[in-house]
Amino acid sequence: MYYIQKRMEIAGCHQLTLSYDSKCEKLHGHNWIITVHCKAKELDQNGMVVDFKLIKDRIHGYLDHGILNELIPYNPTAENIARWVCEQIPHCWKVEVQESENNVAVYVKDEEE
Repeated sequence: MYYIQKRMEIAGCHQLTLSYDSKCEKLHGHNWIITVHCKAKELDQNGMVVDFKLIKDRIHGYLDHGILNELIPYNPTAENIARWVCEQIPHCWKVEVQESENNVAVYVKDEEE
């Protein structure tokens, strides 16, 4: 099995829709650290699991300096951002989204999916 990971920093803002009062309901920003993990039993014709540039283009190129509420189809919590990122990348099985130094969400794709 081959494994790769790509780590990116993305500046972006969001506001959350919550069932309770929170300052996070106001538009605010983060410098997100997103780590994409991919795996494959076989390498592609170029000798890669997934091209690092493809990951950067699809994630960093799309989200950086954006309003995440307008870019992803879910309430843009760190957990939902992680799931969305995983759905965008071939062979992705895990994504970590660090919203701040002490707040990290992890999405692991179900093996049956």
